[in-house]
Amino acid sequence: MTYVIEKAKQPLIFRIRQAFRKDWQLFLMCLLPVIYFIVFHYLPMYGVQIAFKDFQASKGIWGSEWAGFKYFERFFESYQFWPLIKNTLALSFLQILIGFPIPILLAILLNQMKNRRFRQFVQTVTYCPHFISIVVLTGMLYIFLSPRTGLINNLIQFLGGEPQFFLGQPEWFRPIFVLSGVWQNAGWSAIIYIAALAGISPDLYEAAKMDGANKWQIIRHIDLPGIMPTVTMMLIMEMGKVMNIGFQKAYLMQNGLNIAASEIIPTYIYKIGLIDAQYSYSAAISLFNNIINIILLVTVNKIAQKTSENSLW
Repeated sequence: MTYVIEKAKQPLIFRIRQAFRKDWQLFLMCLLPVIYFIVFHYLPMYGVQIAFKDFQASKGIWGSEWAGFKYFERFFESYQFWPLIKNTLALSFLQILIGFPIPILLAILLNQMKNRRFRQFVQTVTYCPHFISIVVLTGMLYIFLSPRTGLINNLIQFLGGEPQFFLGQPEWFRPIFVLSGVWQNAGWSAIIYIAALAGISPDLYEAAKMDGANKWQIIRHIDLPGIMPTVTMMLIMEMGKVMNIGFQKAYLMQNGLNIAASEIIPTYIYKIGLIDAQYSYSAAISLFNNIINIILLVTVNKIAQKTSENSLW
């Protein structure tokens, strides 16, 4: 106890030097990730001030005139503000509502399978689509859903129905976007839950079987409580990127017919920022988008702290 108190009284610089001498290998390993985050995540924050200036490339960031909240007000007052918010939130929450539970269910089902070879086969088949690029996936959607030669429309015609141009109808954009994302990512996302299930003590399963518990009771009282900390962490992280839906997929699936549902904040920022070169306006929208994400992340984390013992911090 006396040693701990004396050590705490030592100067901070001395303690840092002592720790560095003792674990210099660990500090060296951490150096590259720290440099990466500084160069690619912190230094670019210098450009955030573009959102508050009338940016002109010839004058540079510092030389451009101060505009204050001009571009934020312009976005809030534009007729596109509410449609963009509605489309972004609807698509994101639908993705969480459908896409978040499925990997959990898949992991639990795989964990309950007794046949090891069949379990490995199912797991391989479900996570292989994750390695398909977004461009290829979107091309597959256009091929499968083609009103003339698409497999889905051929089946509809075979059953006596009329072919539909699914990707040209706004009401079909969100279901196609979400379900294709589930198909591509469910197996890969299930890996972390499978790892969490593997960490549950086998003694709990043995005790449950001896008590006569069926599979549903084992899932309810052992599997779900065992992975709940992981589920909470993943849900908090998902809520922290509600406003940042995958830009590539939405942009590639977008066309003039479904734009009423497919125009979301990331695609809008791309168009006005890189295509129309309205850098200050797009920077203001992007900053607003990130602030909303931070607020949601902190709020959900606080709720998790109060309702359970699991949170990010």
